[in-house]
Amino acid sequence: MVSEWNDLTDIKQLDEIIALSFHTPVVIFKHSTRCDMSSTMLRKFEAGYDLIGVECRPYFLDLIANRHISNEIASRFGVVHQSPQIIVIKGGKSVYHASHGGIDVGLVKGKL
Repeated sequence: MVSEWNDLTDIKQLDEIIALSFHTPVVIFKHSTRCDMSSTMLRKFEAGYDLIGVECRPYFLDLIANRHISNEIASRFGVVHQSPQIIVIKGGKSVYHASHGGIDVGLVKGKL
């Protein structure tokens, strides 16, 4: 299970995420608090999150409160906005993304 999400609440954090991603992979989970599918996929992802021994930094983005950050993510990483959505950032770039039922912990782990 995800032990500690880092809340993504400030657009300036994207610069930090990019810099960090050159040393540690970053996982961003984009969640809509108004969407049942998003809540289901978040629970499923968290329940299957067994990345013990895999170094990464997980970030959580509340899309309702921070849609502008999601728009900037789409722009910076070339990933079309979806909800729910998971994005893996390495070397300053998106190396994997999935949305809706395609969100799979095993596939995320394979990209880290």
